[in-house]
Amino acid sequence: MRATKAEIYRLYHRHKGRLGYRRITLYLRRKGSPINHKTVFRLMKEMGIKSLIRVKKYRSYRGEAGKIVANVLARDFQADGPNQKWVTDLTEFKVRGEKRYISALLDLYNHEIISYQLSLRPVFKLVMTMLEKAAPSYQES
Repeated sequence: MRATKAEIYRLYHRHKGRLGYRRITLYLRRKGSPINHKTVFRLMKEMGIKSLIRVKKYRSYRGEAGKIVANVLARDFQADGPNQKWVTDLTEFKVRGEKRYISALLDLYNHEIISYQLSLRPVFKLVMTMLEKAAPSYQES
């Protein structure tokens, strides 16, 4: 057990405290030591060492952004005729390692794209421009 503790201590300090018990267990197993992750956790606790870095969870919520609108569609995504029900979405995707954003407007009658707009940033103007481009389609019917 003393040799295992020494190896754990060596790995921990070689990686500047960035390794937790799971990754130390993987290193030890690769070296041929059949050790359980719970044992590594217990030994690290006894030695008073633990990983310095904890991965932060992504939290996009920034409080109330605006008012909540009534659920008019009530999950009924079928339309009897054109221009009765439109839905929109803003999507982020990567092109050559850079983020791009598309705002699209879809008619639920025939699943036709009524209007779309591309942008480098997800700003309100992106959505408004897409809606302004859709206005002539709505007035034609």
